Amino acid sequence: MMKYRHLGKTGLAVSELCFGAMTFGNKGAFLGAPDRNWSEFGVVEIDEAVRMVHQAIDLGINFFDTADVYKNGQGEEALGNALKGRRSDLIIGTKGRWATGPGPNELGSTRHHLIAAVDASLRRLQTDYIDLYHLHGFDPRTDIEETLRVLDDLVRWGKIRYIGVSNFAGWQLAKALGVSERKGLERFVCYQGYYNLAARELEHEIIPLCVEENVGITVWSPLAGGLLTGKYRRGEPMPAGSRLSHATPFESAPVFDRDQAFDAIEALGRLAAERDVSIAQAALNWVLRRPGVASVIIGATRPDQLIDNVNATDWVLTDAEVQQLNELTEREKPYPYWHMVNVAGDRRLPGDVYP
Repeated sequence: MMKYRHLGKTGLAVSELCFGAMTFGNKGAFLGAPDRNWSEFGVVEIDEAVRMVHQAIDLGINFFDTADVYKNGQGEEALGNALKGRRSDLIIGTKGRWATGPGPNELGSTRHHLIAAVDASLRRLQTDYIDLYHLHGFDPRTDIEETLRVLDDLVRWGKIRYIGVSNFAGWQLAKALGVSERKGLERFVCYQGYYNLAARELEHEIIPLCVEENVGITVWSPLAGGLLTGKYRRGEPMPAGSRLSHATPFESAPVFDRDQAFDAIEALGRLAAERDVSIAQAALNWVLRRPGVASVIIGATRPDQLIDNVNATDWVLTDAEVQQLNELTEREKPYPYWHMVNVAGDRRLPGDVYP
């Protein structure tokens, strides 16, 4: 049965699993990167996407994630079509910041772009408000106070209800939280980041910061682009056409130690066999056990994948199983994090979150 968690310090209850719409639709090259196509991330035709959203709702999911750039707007359009007549009970998260057109002002976190981007998202989603609006990345050319002021205005105008960020560095989020506090502006309540057993960099700064400041964490790519489903094998080439077979800089960005990742996959396989569950469920279960995590975004492309992923919420890894997976995927921490842990010494207590 689906469970729910509060998002950060808000009272907003979101399902432990969030259904992502990045695969909805089939058209479009990346703006600014015409050699890339959104279909690399999977294709779910609109009619099937609508059916799967309805299936997700029936399975207890109340939280849906998209962005204005996903399939160049098709992700939002499909989600808007699917949620007609069901909007009031559901939480929609979308994102803006990246280019939505060829013009020099059709991108960024400026007042000019964000007002236009939110209005366009509202039209595609066929709604008069967005529950959670994320900045899709940091904009180094725009003062963070300008960005926070326009987001504050958008909340006051009733167009968005909560604000969040995605893919920020720790110092960028910390600076934004400080500006909000000093200026009395809306505060980021959510951080959406890349995190899984094969890529644990979020633990250095972001998780401790979010736990300390009570900012909810939502996780994208919890299965490392499909690697942690068990369908890839050690020493074998990635299947042609798979997301992990691409050699472009963007696809190679989620860097991980392949041998270490396959050690984890084999351990997940043993745990999954003992529990009579899938490897993907075990990998999702681990993420749901991490500090600060409010919801994990799944991106199923078939109904059976969606059902299997949802079943990950029906059971819980033991502390011993979590510790085993932690030890298998632990990496040497960069400075100053190894120093922080060593100096903490016997002052560490169970449950403490250290970088």
